[in-house]
Amino acid sequence: LNCFIFDSFRFLIKGGLAGAAVYVAYDQGLLGSGTQGAEALKKAQETLPPAIQEWTSYLGWEVRAAQLPPTPKFDFSLSDAWNKGVHTVMSALSVAPTRACEYTMEGWKYVKDLVK
Repeated sequence: LNCFIFDSFRFLIKGGLAGAAVYVAYDQGLLGSGTQGAEALKKAQETLPPAIQEWTSYLGWEVRAAQLPPTPKFDFSLSDAWNKGVHTVMSALSVAPTRACEYTMEGWKYVKDLVK
């Protein structure tokens, strides 16, 4: 019984953390359109270095600006990557019947050669 309560409590904590993470992602616009995601990334890039500096000064760590790595620059368009993936899948699906017929004919030819 004690193990059941502990497992249930742990499950509720994990579920609450997952729900909070989804809520924060939705609230910040990360689950919206590509432009909303880009705005959220820009906002994070602007606020993260000052927040790190504030936390390190609060904790008593001395961190100079030169020691912090630069904020990574992302030149990635999610919509372009998605569109490229859709085009690739559709092109593979469009040639699938032809390729399947070719492979079937090659298979029959191979089987006939084995039987001879």
